[in-house]
Amino acid sequence: MTVSEKNKAVIELLYQLADDDFIHAHRGSEWLGLAPHIEEDVAFSSINQDTMGHAVMYYQLLEELGEGKADELSHMRPPEKFRNAIILEEKNGSGEYLDSPHYDWAFTVIRHFFYDVAKKVRLESLKQSSYEPLAQAARKILTEQYYHLMHWEVWFNQLMTSTDQARKKMEAAIFKVWDDFGGVLTLGPYGDEIVHSGLIENEELLKTRFTERIQKHFKSVNFKLDTEPQMKRGDGRAGVHTYDLEHALKTLSEVYISDPKAIAW
Repeated sequence: MTVSEKNKAVIELLYQLADDDFIHAHRGSEWLGLAPHIEEDVAFSSINQDTMGHAVMYYQLLEELGEGKADELSHMRPPEKFRNAIILEEKNGSGEYLDSPHYDWAFTVIRHFFYDVAKKVRLESLKQSSYEPLAQAARKILTEQYYHLMHWEVWFNQLMTSTDQARKKMEAAIFKVWDDFGGVLTLGPYGDEIVHSGLIENEELLKTRFTERIQKHFKSVNFKLDTEPQMKRGDGRAGVHTYDLEHALKTLSEVYISDPKAIAW
């Protein structure tokens, strides 16, 4: 593999990592002031801030590789250029943040729990990446990831073992997220090149590790799901997205687009 081919693989993987965290953090941030209680509001805000910081680290690596300024990569690309998984862009529920938000906490718990399990699996592999700047970033992010995962594991266990109503909502959320979570676990159209470059381990191995860990959690709460995670709405790694991403990017980019030259003091 030539140097240019490896650089292409590095860039593709970095976009996946950056866009996943960027969009996921945004959807989490929409719970600010709406979380179930004040302690969760504070904790969740901190987690989202960390996750957005992880996205910034990846975008900065892309900037160093000549892809453009980090701010422009996150705020100026059209939706079809984003490489995040579709399940991460989905709205938290009906309504808007400032207009009758009717968000689904069970969906949020499951999406964040599954994502953080998958993210930890991915980071553990990235620690050994052949691209040293990425390996260093993964080691740093892992120090925070432990606490993020622990947070959502507590919510998962509590809601799956509380009232019948909570259990039903959680199970419905599991099936909903499972239908598209395969999009998080794939390496997309350039997966072979990414793996052959030694950037991360192969997709099937990572998927197996994720599934084994999730199944242990399912078993602990007496829940069974025999199917593999699906990708029913398409592959976000290939630029396939829903209107929800366009909606999110308009919100995220509104201030930046209004004055890209503004400097925050």
